[in-house]
Amino acid sequence: MTYQKLAQQLKMISDVNRLEIINMLSCGELCACDLLEHFQISQPTLSHHMKILVEGNMVNMRKEGNKRMYQLNQHVFDELKETLEHLTTSTSTCACRSIKRGDCEG
Repeated sequence: MTYQKLAQQLKMISDVNRLEIINMLSCGELCACDLLEHFQISQPTLSHHMKILVEGNMVNMRKEGNKRMYQLNQHVFDELKETLEHLTTSTSTCACRSIKRGDCEG
């Protein structure tokens, strides 16, 4: 995953409500009405948050009658966890390998 893509994903989840939505969906699929009942926000505000998560492929949405059902895209979160692990662990491909150490003057 590129730094650009990682930054975009982190930006998508860098909202308190979206983090809580992700946490709620970690237990399984929920309809928008269940999410709305939990939050003290308007339906348009919830729709805004869900649009960001769905368009970012972090959450999957399907229609069931007149309900919108949401679930985590677990593959995306597994990839995000793996990327963050890789980013914070020294490996042979780490960006720190390109730094010359001890060449600073000062």
